[in-house]
Amino acid sequence: MTRAPGHGRGASAMTIDSPHYRSMRAALKVLDDTVSGKFEITADGIVHDMMAPRRPHEFTAAQVSRRLERVMPDSLVAHTGEPDVEDAPGGIMRRPDVMVISWTDMEGDGSFDPRTLVAAIEIASRSNPDNDWVGKLRDYPLIGIPVYAIFDPRTGTGAVFSDIHATPDGPRYATRKDFVYGEDVTIADWTISTEDLPRYP
Repeated sequence: MTRAPGHGRGASAMTIDSPHYRSMRAALKVLDDTVSGKFEITADGIVHDMMAPRRPHEFTAAQVSRRLERVMPDSLVAHTGEPDVEDAPGGIMRRPDVMVISWTDMEGDGSFDPRTLVAAIEIASRSNPDNDWVGKLRDYPLIGIPVYAIFDPRTGTGAVFSDIHATPDGPRYATRKDFVYGEDVTIADWTISTEDLPRYP
C-alpha cells in the first residue's frame, strides 16, 4: 500500500474547493483505469491498496452482507462494491466493503453521500490493517457514518463503533463494542451470527 500526502488532518484544509483535492480526484480518474488496486482519498491524502482482496476477505464481506439482509427490512440493502462514498466538502472519499443503505439512496449517479449510510463495514486487510483500524476509524465519523463495524480475519475478532460525538480532534465514535468470532454481533439495529467466518491462513 502506498500513500500520497495530503494536508495532514485535512478535513478543513483539503476541501472540494481546494486545488489539491481537485487534482487528487482528477488523478484517480486516470489511475482507476490504468493501475490495479483500490484508491481512496483520506484525511491524510491518497491511499492505494495494491493487494487484490483474497478469498477470505471477499467471502467474509459476502457472508456479512447476506446475514444482514436476512434480518433487515426490505427497504435496505447491505451493498458490496462500487460506487465510493464521498464527502467532497471534507475532502474524503472511501469505499467500504459493505454499506448498509436504503434502495432509495442508491438511486442516481455519482458517489454515495456518506450521511445516507446506516452503517459501513470493513473486513480488515491482511496487508494494511491500519487503514481499517486507524484511518477509517478516524474518517468515518468525520463524514457522518453513524455505525462502523470491523471484522478482522487475522485475529477472529472485531468491533462495532457508534455514537459520534465532538472531540478536540473532530468527530469521533464514543462507543466501542468488541466481539470474537462465534459470538453474535449487533450492527445498528440488527444482530447477526459470526459463526463460520473464515480466518486468514
